[in-house]
Amino acid sequence: MARIFYRRTTLLTFISLFSMGISPIPLATAQSSPQVAAPLDPAFLRAQHLRHGINASIWFAQASGNYSVERLRTFTTADDIALMAKLGFDHVRLSIDADPLLDWQRASSGVTPFMTELDRVVHTILDNHLAVIIDVHPESKFKAPLKQGTGSVQQFTFLWRALANHFAGSDPEFVFFEIMNEPEQEDPYRWQGIESVVGAAIRQVAPRHTILVAGAHWSSLEDLLALEPIALTNVIYTFHDYEPFPFTHQGATWTSPEVQPLRAIPYPSTPADIAPKLEQEPDLSGEYFLNQYGLGRWDASRVESTIAFAARWAALHHVPVYCGEFGVLRYYAPPEMRAQWLHDMRVALERNNIGWAMWDYQTNFGIVTKKDGVTTPDAAIVKALGLSASGS
Repeated sequence: MARIFYRRTTLLTFISLFSMGISPIPLATAQSSPQVAAPLDPAFLRAQHLRHGINASIWFAQASGNYSVERLRTFTTADDIALMAKLGFDHVRLSIDADPLLDWQRASSGVTPFMTELDRVVHTILDNHLAVIIDVHPESKFKAPLKQGTGSVQQFTFLWRALANHFAGSDPEFVFFEIMNEPEQEDPYRWQGIESVVGAAIRQVAPRHTILVAGAHWSSLEDLLALEPIALTNVIYTFHDYEPFPFTHQGATWTSPEVQPLRAIPYPSTPADIAPKLEQEPDLSGEYFLNQYGLGRWDASRVESTIAFAARWAALHHVPVYCGEFGVLRYYAPPEMRAQWLHDMRVALERNNIGWAMWDYQTNFGIVTKKDGVTTPDAAIVKALGLSASGS
């Protein structure tokens, strides 16, 4: 049934492509001879620019609509970008809200303060010899209309066509286009069709740039494994990994209620270590959630066995894979255990030849703290990521 539905969705996708003036690429051409085509696909070489990165978040996205020029210039500065390079990161994943991009797209002058600042920051990142991922990172209210109908898909496609055209003159070796962060789409086949439409539109105006594509829902590893590559080459496939969630999101207020009361949850996990923590949960559902974490015996070996599935998916489809987010909320996790999990994730990704970007630079999952005008890297986290706290 799923295969039949996928074919029907794909047909509708290409009908939509024609209606928008986009020339679709036949499915038969997608990875048609992977053993021969893969080495020639520039995505494999360009993925080498995305080996160890950092997310610049709560800046051009997720800022509760506060995109004043003053904030954009002071929240993360040129000195911060220089520090990212000095620490040894090779790229920045730059989150960008869709709403101010729509305002720019509609502007009769073709210029807005938001886009002027975005251009300045992209140039600053490149001037520091860092690659940059242009990550369209909308709020949930923007994503919801994409679940049905064609109007919202057309709007999103036109937005990306305009954005890609704007950056078409940038160096395709170092500027990447990520279609959407965590799309929150319930139908993976529909989302796959949307990414095909948007990807084809990007290719029309920026044919040399590499595109990043993610699975549906929250772009998890499970979403990646359920994905079929879209009918384009020069594509990197991305996923996010925050497992085990009871450890990485302990105390988080914006997500699953089971994690909200958690404090000092240990990593690695064993049933014995978790048993005393069960009383933090207010009900049986929460206790079960946390108990499962203990029974899961999460450690470096389990992390690596999980990440290996991403590498197997990449090998199966002859495409490069990238982990765009992983991290630990720093307020309540034991600091040494937070560093250990980040180390284990980083090692597992690198052993499986998967580039990564930690979430994030300076906020609640951050690698630096800012106080009284001084920015201080967390030496333990820098070391866990295999970087140099001295920047040497």
